[in-house]
Amino acid sequence: MAQIKNHEADRLIARPDWSHAVFLIYGPDHGLAAERAAALARATGIDLDDPFNVIRIDAGAGGDPDRLINEAYTVGMFGGRRLIWMRGAGADRQISDQVERLLTDPPPDTIVIIEAGDLKKGGLRASVEKARAGMAIPCYADNERDIQNLIDQTFSRADQRLELDARQFLTSHLGGDRAASRAELEKVALYALGQPVVSLGDVQAVCGDASALGFDDVSMAVLTGDLDGLDRAMTKFESGGGAPAALFAIIQRQFQVLDRLRADMDREGKSPAAIVNGARPPIFFARRKAMERALSIWTPRAIRAALDRLREAVLQSRRARHLEPDVLRMTLLALTVQSARRR
Repeated sequence: MAQIKNHEADRLIARPDWSHAVFLIYGPDHGLAAERAAALARATGIDLDDPFNVIRIDAGAGGDPDRLINEAYTVGMFGGRRLIWMRGAGADRQISDQVERLLTDPPPDTIVIIEAGDLKKGGLRASVEKARAGMAIPCYADNERDIQNLIDQTFSRADQRLELDARQFLTSHLGGDRAASRAELEKVALYALGQPVVSLGDVQAVCGDASALGFDDVSMAVLTGDLDGLDRAMTKFESGGGAPAALFAIIQRQFQVLDRLRADMDREGKSPAAIVNGARPPIFFARRKAMERALSIWTPRAIRAALDRLREAVLQSRRARHLEPDVLRMTLLALTVQSARRR
């Protein structure tokens, strides 16, 4: 059974086990899935520009429905290992059936990478997870450590160093989607090209709109019970085409931070302001007042209930993708109302 955790993925992709013939890379963070699929494809050592040994298939483009299985068992014209890279796979039974055959009878000298969205348990995902010849690699939203590593990688390559408040701003605003996070960081590095130190002003000049990064207005409205603020922030989020899965991840992370800070406050007997000021990693200064209010509003029991509610909402949205925006708005509205009543 080849199933790994999200935090193990990058290490295993760096040193792949080629005894597996089929690699399924899936999850709600589409940018991270694409990044890991590309890294795994490079790790094969096959020239990705070789049209004879690299076959790219778009699962949603139509065409031959049996192309995956036909290509997998085709002998390469010039020999050597071949790579089949399928993008956009979903819960399609036809693809799942073909993958099951590949897992039962792996084609020699062929690596299959399947890049998929957020798959439910069962179907394609279960087939790969249970097979000896398969490896399933999940891709979930980056946590704080992942974001810090991404920041360090980006700015060290550019020979730049971030001021503390600039790092705090980026850490608190990134994480919903790996591709979007990397694009924002590279945009800042390019803007500050030639500067050894990157300031908060540099970051805000490029990423001044918080909603484009981490949906700060939404999360702070939920935590502090600001119903009017939530309505404005959600309208802006929806009109901008924001991804519900990314916002769910951001809100969950904010409640996890709140849970940790509230536990510190109760244990140490300190005020909300003292806990926020002494938080490690530091809270970005523009959010400190909101976090202080949230600490006064939310009890440990209420925070855990909110996290349970968010987890259940995420599961509901995955079961019915067409209802995802409605589930998101209703869940956040309920949490904001709860916060307003407690306030």
